[in-house]
Amino acid sequence: MRRLLRPLALLLVPLLVLPLLLLGPAGRAEAAMDYAKQVLIGHDFAGADLRGVTFNLTNLREADFHGADLRGASLFGAKLQDANLAGADLSDATLDSAVLDGTDLRNAVLENAFAFNTKFSNVLIEGADFTNVPFRGDVLKTLCASASGTNPTTGRTTRDTLTCS
Repeated sequence: MRRLLRPLALLLVPLLVLPLLLLGPAGRAEAAMDYAKQVLIGHDFAGADLRGVTFNLTNLREADFHGADLRGASLFGAKLQDANLAGADLSDATLDSAVLDGTDLRNAVLENAFAFNTKFSNVLIEGADFTNVPFRGDVLKTLCASASGTNPTTGRTTRDTLTCS
C-alpha cells in the first residue's frame, strides 16, 4: 500500500501547490486581465482590484471605477468620457492618449502616472493627487485653473501636486 501511496502523493502535491504559487498574498491571480479594444460602456468596476490590468484603446464611457485599485494599469488611448474615477488609485498607471472629458477624478491618486498626451476637459479634480505626473503646458494651465482640495489618502493639495503657481 505504501508503494502505491508514495507515487500518488508525488503526483498530487504539485497539483495542490501550483495554484498557491500562482496566487498572490491576497489570493488574486498575478496574471493581469486584458480588456484591450473592448466596448465596456457603463461597466461597473467600483472598488475592484485592477492592478496591472490593460484597458488600451477601450471604450469606458460612463464606466464606474470609484474606489478601484488601478495601480500600474494601462489605459493607453482609452475613452473615459463621463467615467467615475473618484477615489481611485491610478499610481504608476499609463493614461497617455486617453480621453478624459467630464471624468470624475475627485480624490483620485495619480502619483507617477504617465499622462503627457492625455486629453483633459471638464474633469473634476478636487482633491486629486498628481504628484510626478508630466503634463503639456496647456493641459497644466487648464488643470491649475480648477485645482482645489486636499487628497484624503496622501494629504497633498491638488494645486501643490500640479505645481501650480
